[in-house]
Amino acid sequence: MSVVDLMRDNIRALEPYKCARDEAGSGMRVYLDANENWAPIIDHDGINRYPDSSNLAIRKAAEKALGIPASMSCAGNGSDELIDILIRIFCNPGRDCILTLPPTYGEYGVLAAINDVEVVTCPLREDFSIDEDAVMRTIDEKRPKLTFLCSPNNPSGNLLDRDAIRRLAEANAGITVVDHAYIDFAPQGELTWKDVEDNERLVILRTLSKAWALAGARIGLMIAAPEILAKAYDVKYPYNIPLPSSQAAVQALSDVEGCRSRLRQILANRSYLARRLSAIDGVKDVLASDANFFLIRVDEPKRIYESLKKKGIVVRDRSGNLHCEGCLRITVGSREECDELAAALEELL
Repeated sequence: MSVVDLMRDNIRALEPYKCARDEAGSGMRVYLDANENWAPIIDHDGINRYPDSSNLAIRKAAEKALGIPASMSCAGNGSDELIDILIRIFCNPGRDCILTLPPTYGEYGVLAAINDVEVVTCPLREDFSIDEDAVMRTIDEKRPKLTFLCSPNNPSGNLLDRDAIRRLAEANAGITVVDHAYIDFAPQGELTWKDVEDNERLVILRTLSKAWALAGARIGLMIAAPEILAKAYDVKYPYNIPLPSSQAAVQALSDVEGCRSRLRQILANRSYLARRLSAIDGVKDVLASDANFFLIRVDEPKRIYESLKKKGIVVRDRSGNLHCEGCLRITVGSREECDELAAALEELL
């Protein structure tokens, strides 16, 4: 069964919206096709024109910076848009399901619910590793169209075993989606476009929100087989990434060394903050992490969370998640922010 056979019938037959500019190609001088305002009102070059619907500039910049061939990627309005697009391509509302491995990123379930798609779960082990046998039993029984694996995982912060992911993706008759939102912090666990070439049912998601510091620009990337990319372009909004966001992405991706320098700083701050918090009597555990955040275990996590808010410090209460009893999730900030958090926890605990 090919990836096309896995798609919804109506998506396979979809006649997408096409703009005249795409059909005309490059070299045009006078643009009278899209009902735009011919003169910008604010001083921002090109802002009065619709952006490139293929987001080619972003994809070319990502090819240089991340080694992702532009021909194998699609850019989205954050990874969230790409997750939603995948659900809409493959999952029939009210009939199909997706598989998630909790505790994991909650938006998979939210987007599935919005699309009236059932969410089937197969928990990670208590150490947040994949139970391969249990996952395969669930896949064989439930036949999910999409299986989402987040590595490094959110909220636990650990890499999932790369070889285990490959084995599952190979055995899975559906689509295996590997969410690499935090992979820049742990490149040793990375799956690449070459893995996608070897397995057309494997999809990889990347983001510029974390290591590349563009959370406000909302830029996600999907690496997938040509058939999936073609339908992603058909399903997505024609102009899904605004021009300023596209320009910000290209600018950021042009400074690879700047990103590497900041990565080193973040990892140093992670080690520093973990040491400081481990020395606080009331912190029961600091969990190892491969991301730019980590979990700590405390007594009364909800009280600590609310008390930190009163001090103007926001963390994430994850104590209600599976295997995360007593846990707060801490993002690694600047050295000054790390010191402020540590001092507040020392006082509260």
